Amino acid sequence: MDVLTPEQRHYNMSQIHSKDTKPEIIVRKWLWHHGYRYRLHKKDLPGKPDIVLPKYSAIIFVHGCFWHRHEGCPYTTAPATRPEFWAKKFKDNISRDRAATEALTGLSWTVLVVWECELRDMDTLKCRLQTVLST
Repeated sequence: MDVLTPEQRHYNMSQIHSKDTKPEIIVRKWLWHHGYRYRLHKKDLPGKPDIVLPKYSAIIFVHGCFWHRHEGCPYTTAPATRPEFWAKKFKDNISRDRAATEALTGLSWTVLVVWECELRDMDTLKCRLQTVLST
């Protein structure tokens, strides 16, 4: 049973956006501060990647653990209401993510997925980013 009224739930969901999310901005600020220049949400690439670093042939997707189903993450919960709807929604998101990653890899891009929960340990994340961008 949902604790919010339909109007409150509608408002909450309307405030969720796919671009310029807080986790994405954190990654972008770190990249910019360390001298990496990038493009955002390139529509001509599969999946409209969050961050594109053409100089390094690298793409970074910043995924929310809830929406993209980070396996084993405590933030990957499922809503109790409308389970069929949510199961399909999450399955479609995962399929779309996988297809975009495969297409980009096929185009010789290096693809890195940064999960929202990984931003809690910036040292590990910095190592991952530097490893991908130094190759």
